[in-house]
Order: sequence, then C-alpha cells, then structure tokens
Amino acid sequence: MEEAKALFSTPDVDTIEYPDWEPPSAEVVELGRRLFFDEKLSVNETQSCATCHNPDHGFSDGLKFSIGAMGNPVGRNTPHLYNLAWNDTFFWDGRSHSLEDQALGPIKAEGEMNMPIDLLVERLSEDESYRHDFESAYGEPSITPDRIATSIASFERTIVVDDTPFDRYLAGDDRAISPAAVRGMQLYAGKALCIDCHDGANFTDNSFHNIGVEPHDSGRGAVVGDDSLKGAFKVPGLRNILYSAPYMHDGSLGTLEKVVRFYNVGGHLSQEEGSSIQPLNLTEGEIRDLVAFLGALNQPLNIARPAEVRATSEGLARSE
Repeated sequence: MEEAKALFSTPDVDTIEYPDWEPPSAEVVELGRRLFFDEKLSVNETQSCATCHNPDHGFSDGLKFSIGAMGNPVGRNTPHLYNLAWNDTFFWDGRSHSLEDQALGPIKAEGEMNMPIDLLVERLSEDESYRHDFESAYGEPSITPDRIATSIASFERTIVVDDTPFDRYLAGDDRAISPAAVRGMQLYAGKALCIDCHDGANFTDNSFHNIGVEPHDSGRGAVVGDDSLKGAFKVPGLRNILYSAPYMHDGSLGTLEKVVRFYNVGGHLSQEEGSSIQPLNLTEGEIRDLVAFLGALNQPLNIARPAEVRATSEGLARSE
C-alpha cells in the first residue's frame, strides 16, 4: 500500500507557470469571471462560456454533445476545466497550446458561440461597466482580444482541485478514504494500468492515445498530420471526474463504472485497428474498488457567479 501511495501527489499552486511569470491581479481574475459567465460573448447573446462549462455540472454540461448558440450540436463532448493551470495543450485534440488561445476558440467558433472577435470587442466597448472593469484590471479602459483572452484564462487558472479526500489521505489521514478506495488506488497504480497515462498530481500525462472510441474522428492525427495518431485524443485529468459525466470525447459513456468496464474489455477496437489498450481482466470487486478510488478524487468547489462578485464590489465601493 505505501509503495502505491508514494506514486501520487497533490497539486502545488506555487508551481503554476503564468504567462507574465507572476499571478494576475484580483481585478483581472474577477473580470475574467464576469466574461466567463456573460452571454454577451455569443453572437445572439444566448450563451456564455458557462453554458457548456457549467460549474454545477463539473464545468461540463451533462450532455453528450453541447448545443451551440445557433442551435446545433457541437462535434465533441465538452471537457471539464479543472486544474488546467498545469496543462500545456488544450481541447481534446491539443490544437491550442495556451489557456489564452483556448479561451477565444469556442467564442469565435461558428459551431459554438459564433462570435466574431471584432464584434465582441465593439459590443463590450459600448458597455460603460465593462470599460470600467477593464480599466480597473489593466490601468486603462481599452478592450482588446488579448485582454479578453488573458482575463478569461486568468479566471480559469483559479479553478483548482487540491483538497480531495484522497489528498487528505496522502497527507496522513488514513480514514479520509474507504478501504475500497485504498484497494482501488493499488489497482490504479498496478493491475488496472491507469497510472500509465493518468499519472502526476492531476492524473494526466497530457499525452494522446487511441483507446478505441468513435473511429471516425481523426483527433490528434489531423492536428499534427500524423496518421499514427489518427483517432488519438488527449488524456483528461481525473480530478472532480465524478461531476463531469458523460465521458470520452464523444460522450458515449455515461458513468465511471461504464468507463472502467470499457477499459476492462480493451475498448471497442482491436490492436490491428489502432487501439492502444488491452483487456485488464478485472474482477467485479476490483471494478467496484477502482470506481471507489475515482470517487475519492473529488472536491466540491463554491464558484461565485458574477452577480455575487459585482454586488460585493459595489458594496465595498459604497463603504469607502
């Protein structure tokens, strides 16, 4: 048990690498929070980033495929946003290499929020309260695409899960998780082979693999022009994974138990068809234990909505 336990760690916020080598100001983060929840960021003002990345649904939305601002489903399941501060690639296919680039992607994508960035800048610039907030954050009121992206990314870097029952177990509280979860931890690090890809403090090595899900999506292969990565997708982090069902890039598996069973039989494709996983031969009890361990990686977060934030700031201003 101690040997398996030593393979795990808790995220350290002091290791987050910021674009400007220092954390953003509170004003930049709060502006990003406001933007994240604002439906003005979609072309017809019907959706915000939080429509698909809803904190109440694990920063996903509970759907197999989200519905874009124009009423059509998007092509892939909405991934969660937990602990992205430590990532170096973004989206299921890794096509973005910074949170700032990722932040603008869904806003301007035709199938998602469908908002031309120039029009967004114009729309926000006409709002006196936004000019005030950008001046508070950046020292002057100019609203630019870079500042929009920086603000949203700065807020997203604060979505951190680092105090789960499992983290308390790692810190020495042997009663923080159940005996089943302890057995699941040993399976995770051993027979179940999960740690081969879902390793590190955030339970992902940020690599890309074809595990036999939905063979008609080229995934990473199309991004890098490499046929050996056709059908490969990013290994997602597993912190707060309990909250963001359904799972896989195509939203095809509705529960964590189904995910474990999928891996247990070796996925949907044979090795000849490109899948990189093999059957695990877990027993029914081991499947339950592994699910129990995944359940210990979760920490409810109280994410303030912008109305709460603005009410607080206005109250402070009146009291000064």
